[in-house]
Amino acid sequence: MVARAFAKAIGDLRAQPVVVDNKAGANGIIAVQAALQAPADGLTLLLGSNSALSSNAALLRNLPYDPVRDFSPIGVTGRAPCVVIVSPKSPYASLKDLLADARRRPGALNFGSASPSYALYSEWMSELAGIRANNIPYKGTTEVMTAIAGQQLDYAVVDATAAQELIRSGRLRALAVTDEKRMPAIAAVPTSAEAGLPALQAYSWTAFAVSAKTPVATVQALEALVAKAGQSHDVADLFERTSITPMMTNGAAMRRFQVEEIARWKRLAVAAKLVQD
Repeated sequence: MVARAFAKAIGDLRAQPVVVDNKAGANGIIAVQAALQAPADGLTLLLGSNSALSSNAALLRNLPYDPVRDFSPIGVTGRAPCVVIVSPKSPYASLKDLLADARRRPGALNFGSASPSYALYSEWMSELAGIRANNIPYKGTTEVMTAIAGQQLDYAVVDATAAQELIRSGRLRALAVTDEKRMPAIAAVPTSAEAGLPALQAYSWTAFAVSAKTPVATVQALEALVAKAGQSHDVADLFERTSITPMMTNGAAMRRFQVEEIARWKRLAVAAKLVQD
């Protein structure tokens, strides 16, 4: 959705069509390889998620690319918070209830993860809260939410945008939004700070990047183009509807953000034994 909104905005600015080529699979690696194999002329941009541009570097020992070395950053576009969810039948009425029980019974609780990135978010919560729980991996967010609703898991950290309708309908209970402010769509759900764990600020995010072989002048022109597209009605409307917070950083700020995230995830992945070959 973000790619389509930016494609329309960039197309309008450049008076030429912009094609969105979805390359799903392998936690973003297929899309990354397609972008790196294209000519480094600034005409092919990667719109990658935090998986492709940060957490893969921590989770995969033999990653076939380097998200820092192989790409020139254009800028982060926006971020969406996560949400800690439980079943509406769960005994946990608050995040404090959940964490208190987890501390009383180390290793007794199970959490679901829709991808290795979400496993990292949950492990980060465990580290911050001083708890120990078991990761149960699933193939996607929908499966995790179904398992939570069916009480097959004790809790999960999932993308808030994906979960908000089930929360609003009462099919899931949300204990905290991992953001510094509440989400308008689920305004009754407290922030991490309000729930007692202020350091837990976990987001899914998207960003533009191009091959590191792209000429510097071209990269700078793309930075300006993407920044202008980010101010368009189409992008602003999408972000508002989906509760995405605009970030619209430049390339330098994106690189600092990216390097900081990779360092955090590498430390957690090693500690939680999540690194894969």
